[in-house]
Amino acid sequence: MTQPPLSGARLVWITLALSLATFMQVLDTTIANVALPTISGNLGAATSQGTWVITSFGVANAISIPLTGWLAKRVGEVRLFLFSTLAFVVASWLCGISQSLGTLIVFRVLQGAVAGPMIPLSQSLLLACYPNAKKGMALALWSMTVIVAPIFGPILGGIISDNWHWGWIFFINIPIGLFAVWVAWKELRGRETETRPLPIDGIGLALLAVGVGCLQVMLDRGKELDWFHSSTIVVLAAVAAVTLTFLVIWELTAEHPVVDLSLFASRNFTVGAVGISLGYMVYFGSLVLLPLLLQTQLGYTATWAGLAAAPIGILPVILSPIIGKFAHRIDMRWLVTISFSVFAYCFFWRSHFTQDMDFRFVVLPQVIQGVGIACFFMPLTTISLAGLHPSRIASASGLSNCMRVLAGSIGASITETMWDNRESFHHAVLTESVTSSHPEAGSWFDLLGSLGMSTSQQHAYTALQITRQGYIIGANEIFWASGLLFLILIAVVWFARPPFRPAGSDAGGGAH
Repeated sequence: MTQPPLSGARLVWITLALSLATFMQVLDTTIANVALPTISGNLGAATSQGTWVITSFGVANAISIPLTGWLAKRVGEVRLFLFSTLAFVVASWLCGISQSLGTLIVFRVLQGAVAGPMIPLSQSLLLACYPNAKKGMALALWSMTVIVAPIFGPILGGIISDNWHWGWIFFINIPIGLFAVWVAWKELRGRETETRPLPIDGIGLALLAVGVGCLQVMLDRGKELDWFHSSTIVVLAAVAAVTLTFLVIWELTAEHPVVDLSLFASRNFTVGAVGISLGYMVYFGSLVLLPLLLQTQLGYTATWAGLAAAPIGILPVILSPIIGKFAHRIDMRWLVTISFSVFAYCFFWRSHFTQDMDFRFVVLPQVIQGVGIACFFMPLTTISLAGLHPSRIASASGLSNCMRVLAGSIGASITETMWDNRESFHHAVLTESVTSSHPEAGSWFDLLGSLGMSTSQQHAYTALQITRQGYIIGANEIFWASGLLFLILIAVVWFARPPFRPAGSDAGGGAH
């Protein structure tokens, strides 16, 4: 039986609680990144070993997210959300008190596994609490937390690791999580969804765990292991390809699949999920590249690099509620077109970065890109969930978010690898021009000599400048290609078919 929507203070409290749970979980995917050297040093491990603190969480999380729909049907959405959030709090505490890297990695696996259902269920439960006319507002408010959390993660991680014990990176989840659990239990305990004693799809579960796990480890470790020059990466890629292929075949024929692939029979779900995944892949790649460029080549500290990226969250906070309020009157495809166009414009702008650009030139495209962010998550999520029966929203949200998470990992891996490859190419080209017979090179060395540099110092300094210039040119090329990809993606969203009814409002269960 469909529950009536909430109103007044109850609606405000549950929106706050579910949004905070989402914020906390997304924050944890990025907050530990900048603290890795501190954590590794404190626990007596190499930084390369410390990267497993990030990888372990990502692998477990990627495996558990698509299980959300199946688990929710067995135990109920409210119970699953409360358990996941409370278990996440406990796992966070265990991470914070870890005394060895091995223990921390084990608890990060636990944290990532229990966190899987939190984002899809926060979305599903929030939609169920809002009336049809305001479901767009619900998605807009939910989207703001997904936007802001990855930006605040590196900033908070840097501040905490610089000023306090690194354990507080995880301890800050405790009050937030307990508050979210208390409010959700208070407001949702009488709104449990229907459950069914579904049998366990053991084969599907095993294929999912092995396939997605191998894929995520391959993406996280590929650059460090030199990709397919490493036998480890080759084996991981082969196992992932075989198991994921068998997973698709098995799930399409299983009576009670752990992943509901029949959702792709809905044109709008396919368009929305593909659009948000590919768009997020390109966006997340830039989210990784920009701080790296600023810190390694332009002399920014981690804090200032975070502050340079942070303005991207200003306009979404302002615009998202406005867009949500009028969402029922707007064709979602036009909002996504605006989003992708703004993304393209800002990436083309960044393709003109130079070594001597000022802070303003870095920040301005971040501010403007906020318009694209505000028109990104909510419209594409609305398209992907439009017209689905309420009982399928948890499965759809879980599958869509799994695709998004994996796409983000792919985007980060491709971006970092391309950046290094393009630097190597431009380094070789630029080095060929730096000879004593080249007029400009000769003038350059004369200038360095007049500054009192010895011949060896001149060559060392020149090599450093060539490397820096190679990385900047390489980043500009990636930014330009990202802009072009967003222009191409505009065509994808127009395959969606209106009307885009509020997610969960079609009681008849039409999925097509």
